[in-house]
Amino acid sequence: MKTVLLSLAIFAASAASAQEHSCTTHDEHAGVAKRGDEAMGFSHESTTHHFLLHEDGGAIDVSANDAADTASRDQIRMHLRHIAQAFAAGDFDLPMFIHDRVPPGVREMQKRKANIRYRFEETERGARVVISTGDRRALRAVHDFLRFQIEDHETGDPKQTPQ
Repeated sequence: MKTVLLSLAIFAASAASAQEHSCTTHDEHAGVAKRGDEAMGFSHESTTHHFLLHEDGGAIDVSANDAADTASRDQIRMHLRHIAQAFAAGDFDLPMFIHDRVPPGVREMQKRKANIRYRFEETERGARVVISTGDRRALRAVHDFLRFQIEDHETGDPKQTPQ
């Protein structure tokens, strides 16, 4: 009987702990979304973010969900144009604000900024920033940064480069 009670107590405690962690994760994601909307100037609910890993870097791609939503499209373009310029200068203040911490890879990307290229491109419904480098340490940092974005924005994008 003691074993059954002990097992039930352990199960209840672990379920409560999992629920608490889930709420924290949900609260953290809600904070990222709220700060992101504020910093980017468009709603995460009316847009779709993708963070893609490439063999030589990756891409940040954002598009308006509705083709007729030209206000979001234009704001996305303005934001990502700014992001490409800021990142090239080693300025990662915006992602640090949005995520309320320094994302993985940022410090190395700042150190190796001369070895990383950020190219802004317009897309039909928004824009993308294509990130590329030939520097292995910079590449590792870029991939760490993008994987963090995938997790924190809960995009579901692959965390590995395509083969």
